[in-house]
Amino acid sequence: MRCKRTMALAILALIAISESIAQNNQSDKTLRYIPEVHGTIRGKYEYQTQEGEGRFEVRNARISITGKVLPEVSYKAEIDLSDEGSIKMLDAYTRLTPLKRLNFTIGQFRVPFTIDAHRSPHQQYFANRSFIAKQVGNVRDVGASLGYSFKGNLPVILDAGLFNGSGLTDQKNYWTKKVNFSAKAQFFLPEGFNVTLSTQKISPSGNSVMMYDAGTYWHSKGWHIEAEYLFKHYCNDTFGDVHSFNSFINYDIAVRNKKSMIKKVSPLVRYDMMTDHSDGITKDDKGQLTITDYKRHRITSGVTISLATPFVSDIRINFEKYLYREGAIPKPSEKDKLVIEFMTRF
Repeated sequence: MRCKRTMALAILALIAISESIAQNNQSDKTLRYIPEVHGTIRGKYEYQTQEGEGRFEVRNARISITGKVLPEVSYKAEIDLSDEGSIKMLDAYTRLTPLKRLNFTIGQFRVPFTIDAHRSPHQQYFANRSFIAKQVGNVRDVGASLGYSFKGNLPVILDAGLFNGSGLTDQKNYWTKKVNFSAKAQFFLPEGFNVTLSTQKISPSGNSVMMYDAGTYWHSKGWHIEAEYLFKHYCNDTFGDVHSFNSFINYDIAVRNKKSMIKKVSPLVRYDMMTDHSDGITKDDKGQLTITDYKRHRITSGVTISLATPFVSDIRINFEKYLYREGAIPKPSEKDKLVIEFMTRF
């Protein structure tokens, strides 16, 4: 508890200092290097219809500090004070931009992989993440990456990096001879189309795992239509191949009444699935991997009420219907449920 109070006080002090500097400094050159403080609060209520049980939860309480110390040197530090009730350090990196379209990042951050897993909580379309974003392709790690952007009629963003494979908490005494990598290419086509291809190698508990992802979306005229497929292969046959798929449709309906506190209403529907999945972490001395997530399909429908756009203040109302394979054991929080979430980004 003392640790939480100390961390919260430190963050509040940083916010106060940055605001004070901004008010007392009139130099544009100085203001350019003042840290920016952002945050995301997600509070929600969930009701599981089959069990007749409900709960309130603070899903995220993220605070991030970003800024520059030189035009070519930027940084980010992000912490979640309530990631399902736990404090987690998420991002902590320095980024160098020696050329306008080239950047080098070193530190701790989300690896360049997939479309949906790369979205921050305030950018999500649904209250709960897809299986690709939560279980199959969700990786943050410590390492370094290079990024380059091609402009023109067909913009392309390329990112690739090398990583420990240790995750976020096992860094001090972690040494490895294995190379873990991730690479991602985003192609921005005319008329709002995008194609994203990515691959990644991870080594949880020393078990090599290869992942391949292909996704596409169309974002135009109020529509966002997206589909993504991820294939996960466990080397040396330590576990069966995993297939995961995510698709959804979102349509934004603008509210024309300027006096209304509601800016837009967005009906949306999603279908996602995954086969039996292992997180790759060895649970016993025999080195065998076990199922951590059973095969299931899910249909999610709902509506998002936006009080400010884009992704600043949303009310997300979703209903999730799960369809498990025979013999599967659902986790306590992954059953049919109604979700009402309030998201605020500042």
